[in-house]
Amino acid sequence: MTRLRIEHRTCYTYDRPVSVSYNEARMTPVTDAQQVVLESSVKVSPAGAVLSSYRDYWGTRVTAFDLQIPHDFLEVAAVSTVEVHRSGRVLPEEENVGWDGLGTDAVLDEFSDWLPQTPLSEPGAEVRKLVAGLVDGRGPHAAAHTVMDWMKGEMQYVKGVTGVQSNAEEVWNHRQGVCQDLAHLGIGALRSLGIPARYVSGYLHPRPEASVGETVAGQSHAWLEWWDGQWQGWDPTNAGPVGDFHVSVARGRDYRDVPPLKGILSGGGGSQLQVSVEVTRIA
Repeated sequence: MTRLRIEHRTCYTYDRPVSVSYNEARMTPVTDAQQVVLESSVKVSPAGAVLSSYRDYWGTRVTAFDLQIPHDFLEVAAVSTVEVHRSGRVLPEEENVGWDGLGTDAVLDEFSDWLPQTPLSEPGAEVRKLVAGLVDGRGPHAAAHTVMDWMKGEMQYVKGVTGVQSNAEEVWNHRQGVCQDLAHLGIGALRSLGIPARYVSGYLHPRPEASVGETVAGQSHAWLEWWDGQWQGWDPTNAGPVGDFHVSVARGRDYRDVPPLKGILSGGGGSQLQVSVEVTRIA
């Protein structure tokens, strides 16, 4: 178990004043079976923003706000304290669902959001053929781990090669990408086998050895979950299971369902973006 305090600040500085903007922030962690949000707040500058909050289709807490006064910057500061405990029950081998189980009408209906490919998760014909050959004779649980091991050997974490619109096939062609890209490729590979998979955005404390009370530069991060009888969290960037230093904020089909901040505006004429994440381990 860990208890983490996360401060996430996003600031846009505009070249010319913006007359009006409408925005949505997905920066508040979710409370679920593996973590509990003890406190959270979202503050917007400049003053005058009208804020409201709702849960979207995927269960993410969304802070919606608009600014209808001229402004030359926009800062969103989200502060949360979260207790994370991910040591879930390990299913006995006989309880892991088989391929026949994944193909039942009940499962196909329940996981209908997590099975179809999206424009960002589509891995392409080469990956589809490769993973189908890799997992021949293995059940879904073993197959998913085989795919993750395969990715570890093939992919490199490299910044600047891809963009937010890059899809899994492009990432595979480069054999390089960032956390978002690796999550999309893993999701696409798993879905191509008929294994339900979803995208998770959140935060990562990058230094487990940091002492209690020490504040470190954290990371906005992305990973994936697949279902083989229960949901399994996996971090393709770090080639291992999701642990107590991962904090989930949002789940969706791909990145487009969970961007930390998005909106529309009138004016501005260009902008500069600054993002910072600080994480403090409290316990």
